[in-house]
Amino acid sequence: MTNFDEFLAEQMKDEEFKKEYDALEPEFTIMQAMIDARNAEGLTQKELSARSGIAQGDISKMENGNANPSIRTLQRLAAAMGKKLKIDFV
Repeated sequence: MTNFDEFLAEQMKDEEFKKEYDALEPEFTIMQAMIDARNAEGLTQKELSARSGIAQGDISKMENGNANPSIRTLQRLAAAMGKKLKIDFV
């Protein structure tokens, strides 16, 4: 276990921290899904930018959690990677 994993496990014992952390889970999931899909296609952010027409800087911001992409933007990114966007309510 890494130092971060140990730190996170300790922090998760705090109910308020856990509540806030869990509230961010959907954003983290979207960010990781974007990164995983891009990497699976063997694309750099610059190449995805060229395919999607979305600025590389904006793609970087989305992948780093510094932007809140619209569904339309996520659809454009998915299409540029030969994929479809799927959103589930669970």
